[in-house]
Amino acid sequence: MPEPEETEGGITVRRALELPGLRGGLPEVLTCADRLERTVRWVHAGEAPNIPALLKGGELLLTTGLGLGSRPADQRAFVRKLADRGIAALVVELGPRFDRLPAVIVEAARAVGLPLVQLHREVPFVAVTEEIHTEIVNGHYTLLRRAEEVHRRCTRAVLGGGGVPQVLGILADFAANPVFLETPDGRLLFAAGTGTGPAPVDPLQVWEGLRGARSAREAPPAGAVLVEVPGGGLGAASVRARLVLLPVSGPLVTVHRMAAERAAGILAVVLMQARQEDEVAARGRGDFLTDLAEGRIAPADAPAQAGVLGFRPGEDPLLPVVMRLVPESAPSGSWALLARAVAEELAAVGAPVLAGVRPVEGRVPLLLALRQGTTRTALADRVAAALRAAAGRAGLERAGGRAPVVVVVGAAGGWAAVGSGLRHAAEAATAAQGLGERPWYDARRLDIDLLLWRLRDDPDLEAFVDRAIGPLLAHDRTSRPALLPTLEAYLAHAGRKAEAARELHLNRQTLYNRLARIGELLGTDLDDPGSVLALSLALRARRHTR
Repeated sequence: MPEPEETEGGITVRRALELPGLRGGLPEVLTCADRLERTVRWVHAGEAPNIPALLKGGELLLTTGLGLGSRPADQRAFVRKLADRGIAALVVELGPRFDRLPAVIVEAARAVGLPLVQLHREVPFVAVTEEIHTEIVNGHYTLLRRAEEVHRRCTRAVLGGGGVPQVLGILADFAANPVFLETPDGRLLFAAGTGTGPAPVDPLQVWEGLRGARSAREAPPAGAVLVEVPGGGLGAASVRARLVLLPVSGPLVTVHRMAAERAAGILAVVLMQARQEDEVAARGRGDFLTDLAEGRIAPADAPAQAGVLGFRPGEDPLLPVVMRLVPESAPSGSWALLARAVAEELAAVGAPVLAGVRPVEGRVPLLLALRQGTTRTALADRVAAALRAAAGRAGLERAGGRAPVVVVVGAAGGWAAVGSGLRHAAEAATAAQGLGERPWYDARRLDIDLLLWRLRDDPDLEAFVDRAIGPLLAHDRTSRPALLPTLEAYLAHAGRKAEAARELHLNRQTLYNRLARIGELLGTDLDDPGSVLALSLALRARRHTR
């Protein structure tokens, strides 16, 4: 038999019987006197035999018994149907139909756990209904006032400079239970305990014991309150976080859920503001680094401006780094999410860092201090790993499973050289699009690609590519096997045929035959250094002209 939902501040069956309307009817509780604390959600009066079908649960049903039927089987069925609907109690007024309720009705109510009350005096059902409904409305209004007071306290805390911890703390004190903020996939973000009572519990221990072991897809622990913090987006983005209240020190009731729902609205604003502030700050740092790269900030003024942004490298050399999003990548979150992920991942690098975002160019410029005892390569390895991890956390994707970012590391130097180093790394990151997968590229080794990229719109470059490898491209469009991959592997291994054959999974004779065919198509000698240089340049230039 379903129990109606507990509603703090509402009216119980006991309270309804104590009100003047029903008290004047001299109520006598015949069954389940231990269940009079059930909540009355509504009052319904009626005599129809099919009245159970009209009820939703939690009602106090007033009747004279005309609809109960005359046969014991019908009376038992009527009582059972009421219990199945989950009503709070059945109140029968004695009179023309019954001078005392039959034993079969009493026993049926006791069997199904339904409070049964008989009234020995006639009462006006309309007046009773109005009286109880007024009491219910007043109870809900009291709940609203208590929940709104929590909302006001949270608002004052946020306006006073507080954030998520302060909001959770207010809610935890109100509910006298620990409160948690988790990500939509169930990871813990913040926790707050009540800090009161003879033996305050550690909220983190509570989380691990009652919530941490559960998947976000599972139902919360029994009696818990879970409220979604809206994110303002569509689909998965419609939920920014989840607010979880766990019943540790006492039960959670309706007013706690109401307060949590109001707190969730404030948390949504706080989290959105934090995300916006993160993005604004990250863009500001990106603007500074771009101005530095473009020469709009004098080297003598740069240290002071960087210091305002929190970057104070001292006398250590500066290492410029640029992460560029490849055009096909698609961040599922905002640039603020990427900026935050970058900051959190770089915190473990162990070097002072200044990182910004430039959404227009699709890149993340950085400056790092190269501490004494740390090599440029070692620092670049750590930074590149952190940046790629941040890109993954931010939801960047690229078709085909290829890396969604390119990381280029410039030459280390002082403030006088770091601007040109940033500019070089940024341009090289663009020119590196389409190269083979690497954790990071050295900007100094991309100069040829950079030069070709700068000439990408020159018709002479396209004509050069066509003269150098045009016949080979034409062959591959109509014939198999394609020969371009063979030429690329051969040149990548500097003419070492054995290594090229291993990469292509070919025996040597097959490789020799294919190289001979390439030589015939292009009318060139693949052993001639000049021809090899021209072909290498043409393959690199092709990435920018097609």
